[in-house]
Amino acid sequence: SLRARVGIVEVLDIDARGSAVVSATDTMWAVRLHPPGGLDALALDRIEVPRMGPGEALVRIHAASITRDELEWPLERLPAIPSYELSGAIAALAPDVADLAVGDTVWALTSFDRDGVAAEYTSVPASFLAPKPRTLADVESAAIPLAGLTAWQGLFEHGRLREGERLLIHGATGGVGRFATQLARWRGAYVIGTSSSAPVDDVLALGAHEAVDRKAVRFEEAVAAIDLVFDTVGGEALARSAGPLREGGRIVSVAEEPPPALGEQADATHFVVEPSRHQLVELARLVDDGTVRPTVDSVYALPEARRAFERLTRPGKRGKVVLQICG
Repeated sequence: SLRARVGIVEVLDIDARGSAVVSATDTMWAVRLHPPGGLDALALDRIEVPRMGPGEALVRIHAASITRDELEWPLERLPAIPSYELSGAIAALAPDVADLAVGDTVWALTSFDRDGVAAEYTSVPASFLAPKPRTLADVESAAIPLAGLTAWQGLFEHGRLREGERLLIHGATGGVGRFATQLARWRGAYVIGTSSSAPVDDVLALGAHEAVDRKAVRFEEAVAAIDLVFDTVGGEALARSAGPLREGGRIVSVAEEPPPALGEQADATHFVVEPSRHQLVELARLVDDGTVRPTVDSVYALPEARRAFERLTRPGKRGKVVLQICG
């Protein structure tokens, strides 16, 4: 477990009507990454509850998911709270927020350029918050936003995937690939998934029509006439992805910028996922009707955050690692 740092500061409290008031003693537990960064610099701190700005909501965090490599993202603004995927309940609202209510159960992907949600409370733009799936508990709900939105935006916004098109997904059993496979089947695409670490049966079990073991077969020789390659692994798989494309085909990568040579061969794009209430509403609907399901690898309490991040680096992980915080 993490060492604790305790401090008492002036913070927000919430009255019975859900309005913000000032308190001199109300604080919260949060996991923070301290200089110089890395696992050993994680600590469980007692800090002030964040203040809301205009258009924001104060959310009581029930569960938060973590992502491999995210401890490297905030190194220029330490100390910082990690984790950017939440499921919880609204504790208070700024006066200019009218489309949400205190007590609403919500989920969100938050911005990467501010403190995350590995804490008892977070302040987040209300426009990022959407009603959480009715059929899932908080732990399962928190396992979806980053990977689910990445898959949605990669396939439908950047990839322009249409019904009947042939899609090749690199890393189909990974965090993003799992959602991409399910969403592409829902959209009516013909889905071919590749993997280098999971059996092809696992790819097929997610709903892919075909599966390719990249360690055993050169995928560009095994498949053809591909309309869209959705890459989640980068490296050699991305560099060779123009091979099976039909004329006018597209490549979208969430792993890294496509190499210049690839850009000369195909319409190749790299993007970083963005928060979206509208898309979370759509994902919640697909979750509740059984079309999309998350996979949770393991669950840790907030003081076990270091163990949770260690789990991300170990072989055999399947699905999201989630911090269960409140509720």
